[in-house]
Amino acid sequence: MATKLSGTQIVKIDEGSVNARILAREAKVDFRRVEAASIKLVTRLTSAEGKRLFVRFFSTLQLNAHFISVLARTRLDSDDVAKVEVAIKARIDTVAEALNKAIDGAEALFQANGITSAATYDTQPLEIEVGIISSTGRRYLDLIGKLDQLMPLLQTLEIHEVISTQALDIQRATLKRQVRDVANSARSLATGLRRRMNAMAAGADPGGAGASASAAATGAPHEADDADEVGDSSLLATGGDFVSADDVATDPPIGDASLDAPMSDSAEKPEGDS
Repeated sequence: MATKLSGTQIVKIDEGSVNARILAREAKVDFRRVEAASIKLVTRLTSAEGKRLFVRFFSTLQLNAHFISVLARTRLDSDDVAKVEVAIKARIDTVAEALNKAIDGAEALFQANGITSAATYDTQPLEIEVGIISSTGRRYLDLIGKLDQLMPLLQTLEIHEVISTQALDIQRATLKRQVRDVANSARSLATGLRRRMNAMAAGADPGGAGASASAAATGAPHEADDADEVGDSSLLATGGDFVSADDVATDPPIGDASLDAPMSDSAEKPEGDS
């Protein structure tokens, strides 16, 4: 007679250590000087890809988007800033469309092959309260959520041999890169606006060449009204040239060595980082 064992575990499962390792590698971004109101949302991510993209890129995207929409407008023409905002949102929309198509395609393959349930993760989900400070941040969080939704669908199809392991790897890498590049583009665009602000401050400084050089290096404002808002921003730094809205749609994102730069995918470990 067969013996039924209840509650017997033959493998060790994660009890939160994976999430702890992921959070330990989070890009440390200083929001203490951001005085914007935020909508608090509880975000729940289950896939390794969704967790890592969120931890490494979401906060820096939010901070750069805040700099573009709020701080850059204290110095630059509002129409120029609006072009940058439109470019970032257009890029998010393009990636969202690609993810929606991938999800629809995966669900169609489920139906065509009689698959009724998706694979699930034994690692604990990453559940965290997030403060959304802009529409750009909300859109980017939605983007990460779509990627998180797609990943177990693709893995299910690979397990059932509906798609090959190679096809899975290609699609996963492509979509992860597209989501990551949204944040990198926002950082590049914010860097370009910072350069323009610093150049304007240097050229208009009445304090002489020495004071102009100091302003160019630090991004220090000259209007007393803007001193706290602009000078306190942790994003003020020099960087690449200004990139127009037309350029961002076709050119690859420009990397820089800023202190808030998140880890690139080349350094990622797909399974259990140390």
